[in-house]
Amino acid sequence: MCGIAGIVDLRGQRVDQAILKKMADTLSHRGPDAEGFYCSPAASRPLAVGLAHRRLSIIDIATGQQPLANEDGTVWIVFNGEIYNYLAVRNELISKGHRFRTNSDTETIVHAYEEWGEGCVTRLRGMFAFAIWDENRQELFAARDRLGIKPFYYCQNDTTFLFASEIKAIVAHPFVKREIDPLALADYFTLLYIPAPKSIFKSIRKLPAGHTLTLGANGQLRIRQYWDITFTPDYTLTENQWSEKIIEKLTESIKIRLMSEVPLGAFLSGGIDSSAVVALMSGLMNEPVKTSSIGFNEDKFNELPYAREIAERFHADHHVKTIKANAAEILDKLTWYYDEPFADSSALPTYYVCQVAKEKVSVCLSGDGGDENFAGYRRYYYDRLENQVRGIFPLVFRQNVIGPLARIYPKMDWAPQVFRAKTLLTNLSLSPAEGFFNTMSWFQGQRDSLFSADMHAALGGYSSLTVFEELMKKAPTDPLSAIQYIDMKTYMVEDILTKVDRASMAHSLEVRVPIIDHEFMELVARIPSGLKLHGKVGKYIFKKALETTLPQETLYRKKMGFSIPLSRWLRNELKLVFEETVFGESSLEIGNILNMQTIGNLWDAHQAGSRDFGSELWAILFFAKWHRNICGSNDLL
Repeated sequence: MCGIAGIVDLRGQRVDQAILKKMADTLSHRGPDAEGFYCSPAASRPLAVGLAHRRLSIIDIATGQQPLANEDGTVWIVFNGEIYNYLAVRNELISKGHRFRTNSDTETIVHAYEEWGEGCVTRLRGMFAFAIWDENRQELFAARDRLGIKPFYYCQNDTTFLFASEIKAIVAHPFVKREIDPLALADYFTLLYIPAPKSIFKSIRKLPAGHTLTLGANGQLRIRQYWDITFTPDYTLTENQWSEKIIEKLTESIKIRLMSEVPLGAFLSGGIDSSAVVALMSGLMNEPVKTSSIGFNEDKFNELPYAREIAERFHADHHVKTIKANAAEILDKLTWYYDEPFADSSALPTYYVCQVAKEKVSVCLSGDGGDENFAGYRRYYYDRLENQVRGIFPLVFRQNVIGPLARIYPKMDWAPQVFRAKTLLTNLSLSPAEGFFNTMSWFQGQRDSLFSADMHAALGGYSSLTVFEELMKKAPTDPLSAIQYIDMKTYMVEDILTKVDRASMAHSLEVRVPIIDHEFMELVARIPSGLKLHGKVGKYIFKKALETTLPQETLYRKKMGFSIPLSRWLRNELKLVFEETVFGESSLEIGNILNMQTIGNLWDAHQAGSRDFGSELWAILFFAKWHRNICGSNDLL
């Protein structure tokens, strides 16, 4: 696991290594063990390149330094990630006459590129973001893994192309302006994250998951998708047969992720997914699994007893820390590590659990991806219910009767769940794509008044709904698979995986994610929807598959999620921080972006207890902190 950065001079002028090093220095947390640089020599060639690498040593510690080249120095690579099948690919390449100098997965990519060109990515099983400089072709070829576990950002003007693992490395270059992209900001305040290819800055883009990038000798960019998940249900297998296949493939996925020359362990929340990973790991390792858990003093947010039960059942070497989080202090750290506004408040406990894990191990397996794969979120059940009702009532009735009813129905955050029908009624009056978008979006009722007049003008009528509508065009026709597909392309990669990558790299910890191994996901995509969401039971077939492995209480207790007492904190511990950050004199500039009257109304209602705007206010606070710390800072080191 590492940090990568690079500069391509489109005029062929030698890259300034001092600037390259400054970019790499911002990534030292991603790779504290070593640094390396390569700058192509001055020559009369169309392009010149500079590559930088910060290394976290996991595999081939002795000889895996980067940047790394082929035998004659015409192909160079910087690579972040792990290739789990690299030994098989290496052996195939050796049989074709390739000669290796190291035992690293990095060198395997170099020779795979020599043998198969851009098609090399289809041979790789793992998590990766890499850039390859081909001196003979005068091309830069870059790729991001199929699910977007590892990040890749880029930026280009008339003379220079930049890339890096994190935005902070790119803005360390003197030509890059920190000008906010209004469309990305609208996405943030709607989804609480910024979906690819946008970033918070106009000039910087994200390479989407499952895509490659080629920068040609003429300076032209070509971006191509090389993988997508396809839902093709297979109705020929029984529940037992599917259960056997799930356990067999997941065990294989975990097994190939156990390769490491440094201590390895797992996160353990006590939920189904992390418990499954720990259970299967325990059967593959010759020593107890080192597990890490955190909890809070409030029972509503504390899963430690469930984690402890699983740890004892599988004789894990269990490490626990109860957190009294200093949210005010850590907020400044989070804005630096995340680079752009990111309002999933579970970033805070994720940061702490990575901190706890790093005390014992350098590599951790996580259970992320189970809910997206097996329809574990409650919203999947409600979306199916909405589609069933849409099939009963004609569109004209839903728009003209249910729609007006939804608009006058009060938003009762304080009421029991059965009475909170506003979102359901609203969704019924909308199309499936609009309904799911409404479920996943925030600032409902305040969206039109949230931004300043200048920001409204800059948006030009843009709505983040277009992100979902474009994905729905590519999605399967089966309604459940369609919203799973959207989640995999948005929420999973841009929220869940981004959160884990930044929090783990903040502590120089590598996290591996076996449940979103692409071969495992391709298997699960063949399972009929009725076996994923069965009646009201989400993850039905996954739970069935694990019934002989995990206790019933783990499989069938109510899902808690990885959350913090955010609403209470904003009325107590974070109250003064919010008021000073958002309403104080030092934040006057955000008044040019956001409508302070609307924010004041949200704040007053939340403090009075008449509404729960915890998530919305956290998003505003994070943005205000980010704007001051990142946009207002000239030095990110």
